[in-house]
Amino acid sequence: MTITRDEPIDPSLFVEFFGDYPFIRVLDFLLEYDVFDYSKKDIARNANVSWNTMETFWSQLEEMKIVISTRKVGKATLYKLNKENPVVQQLLELDKRLLKMSFDKIQPERKKVSVKVAADSD
Repeated sequence: MTITRDEPIDPSLFVEFFGDYPFIRVLDFLLEYDVFDYSKKDIARNANVSWNTMETFWSQLEEMKIVISTRKVGKATLYKLNKENPVVQQLLELDKRLLKMSFDKIQPERKKVSVKVAADSD
C-alpha cells in the first residue's frame, strides 16, 4: 500500500518532539502506519527521506530488530515495524503519551470556549 501526499503535511508530535531528522521521519512513518508492510522504496518516499539517506541507517533498524522483513513481492522485500521488540513497544507508548499530552492541552481551551458560548446564549 502506498500513501500519497500531494501537499506537505505538518510534522507529527513525534517529529516535533525528537526533531525533524530522516531517521525520526522513518520511525514516525513506521509507527503511524504500523498495520501494513512496505518496501524500502515506499518507506523512504512516504517518510520524505531520500533512498540514499535511508540506506545509511537502515541496517541499524534491522540489527536492532526495529523493523522485520515480512515477505518478498517480486524483487522487493517488504518490512514492517516489529511490535514484539520492547524498544518499539516503548516508542509506541511514547507516541500515545505525546498525543494524550496534546489533547490535554487542547481540552481546557475547548471547555473555556463552550462555557463562554453557553454564558453568551442566555
